[in-house]
Amino acid sequence: MNDKSYRKNVGLIVLNSRNQLLICQRKDQKTWQFPQGGIDAGESPKVAARRELFEEVGIGKNDVSIIKESEHWYPYDLPQKYQNRSDSMKKFKGQTQKWFMLKANIEFEINLLNQMPQEFVAYQWVSFWYPLSHIVSFKKDVYLSVLNEFLPAYIEIAHG
Repeated sequence: MNDKSYRKNVGLIVLNSRNQLLICQRKDQKTWQFPQGGIDAGESPKVAARRELFEEVGIGKNDVSIIKESEHWYPYDLPQKYQNRSDSMKKFKGQTQKWFMLKANIEFEINLLNQMPQEFVAYQWVSFWYPLSHIVSFKKDVYLSVLNEFLPAYIEIAHG
């Protein structure tokens, strides 16, 4: 894999007080996904995770705690029809993602209008495996791998 052809990105699995996972519906494609976003030059994945969480859904850095960081990066190829839709993706064939599981420290409101242009139009709190049956097919392998990696930490939080 040529890392230069993949955009570095963070993926975010947020748990509420009932240990449900946050998924959001994209404005442009009407598909569901976990919040995610690019890592800026000179930015660490952890800093990017906190920034993206606030930009996309209005969750502040003190509202959640990082429970788990993925052991490695998870790449996926973006289908050709999506590669030219945004300026940020034109020079990449896909993304390689560092994933984080975060747990709510407090009750908070989701704000999908925190950043313009708005990326998401709806959100829901769902069970652990629910996202696998509601995401675009090209992300399914990454989601399955990440959920399997995070499952022990999730079980410890939910049942510990």
